[in-house]
Amino acid sequence: MSGHSKWNNIKRKKEKADGARAKVFTKIGRELSVAVKEGGGPDPNANSRLKDCIAKAKAANVPNDNIERIIKRAAGSGDSTKYEAITYEGYGPNGIAVIVETLTDNRNRTAGDLRHYFDKFGGNLGTSGCVSFLFQRKGVLVVEREGHDEDKVMEDCLETGASDFQADDDVFEIYTEPDDFSGVRTDLEKKGYRFVSAQIEMVPNTYVTLNDEGAASRMQHLLDALEDNDDVQNVWHNWENPEEE
Repeated sequence: MSGHSKWNNIKRKKEKADGARAKVFTKIGRELSVAVKEGGGPDPNANSRLKDCIAKAKAANVPNDNIERIIKRAAGSGDSTKYEAITYEGYGPNGIAVIVETLTDNRNRTAGDLRHYFDKFGGNLGTSGCVSFLFQRKGVLVVEREGHDEDKVMEDCLETGASDFQADDDVFEIYTEPDDFSGVRTDLEKKGYRFVSAQIEMVPNTYVTLNDEGAASRMQHLLDALEDNDDVQNVWHNWENPEEE
C-alpha cells in the first residue's frame, strides 16, 4: 500500500512511550475524558468513540484500572476541564509535511508552543489544509507477526471488511476506511487478535527522504518537541528516516 504507516516509526514511538509512560497515560487519559463527554457517555457499547479510545489505550498498555478511573471521573461532576480539539498543519525542514492533532484547554498556549517548535527547528506553521491533501485518513491496526500464519491473517482481515493488508518482517498492518475501523477491530478481537497499535491515522500518500544530515537532525528534534508536549495527541508526517528502515 502506498504511504503505509511504517512499523519502524510506530516502534520508535512505542519504545519512547515505554520510557515515558506517565506522559503517555496523561495524553490517552485526556482523549478518554473527551470521548466520554462528547461521544455519548461512559458506556463504550453505546459510545463508539470511547470504545475506539479504550482499544487505543489497551494497545498502549494502559492498565484497566486507570482506564476505568478516568472514565468514571469524566462521567462525574469532578472533572470540569473542557478540551478543544484543534489540528495544526505545517512544514518541517525542507518542506516535510507535518500534521499535529491536539486537545487543549488553552488554544493560545498551544498555538504559541507549536509555532515556537516549528520556528526553532527550521520549519513553519501553515494554514489549515496546506498539507492534509498529502495524507489519507485510515484506520490502522498493527498485529505482531509471531504466532500467526500470514495467509490466515489476510483471510480474516478481508472477511471482516479491511480495505488493505501488509505483511512486514515483525508485524501485520491492517487498514480500514475510517467508518469501518470500529467494526473491523471488534471482529478481529472476537477472532482472538490483539493489537500493538490501534487508531485512526493520517497516512502519507508518499514519503520524503532528507539527505541533509542537519535537516534530518532538526526534523527529529521537531518531532521530539511536539511529542513531548502534553497538548499534542498525535503527530503525522511524511518523512522517511533511513535510520529506521
